[in-house]
Amino acid sequence: MKCLLSLKSQMALMLMLVVATGGMAKAQSQRGTCSNELSNLNVCAPFVVPGSSNTNPNAGCCNALGSVDTECLCSTIRIGSQLRSKCNLPTLGCAN
Repeated sequence: MKCLLSLKSQMALMLMLVVATGGMAKAQSQRGTCSNELSNLNVCAPFVVPGSSNTNPNAGCCNALGSVDTECLCSTIRIGSQLRSKCNLPTLGCAN
């Protein structure tokens, strides 16, 4: 099954965006909240970094991920995916 980005790639991309930009938000009024929610995902880094041998998230990671607003998370992933084309890089693809 083809997908744009695997879940692990999405998480890694999201964590890179959090570190690089401090997070993105869909609206000015939610920017601080989304950024805070995304910055809490740093606890998930050990589980999504390519080459990591530990891919089973702990309770802290799961709690942080569960507290992120769906629109905030989706918007960040969408923005990250769009950055590749804006940088004239090929679209990412993966096989599950």
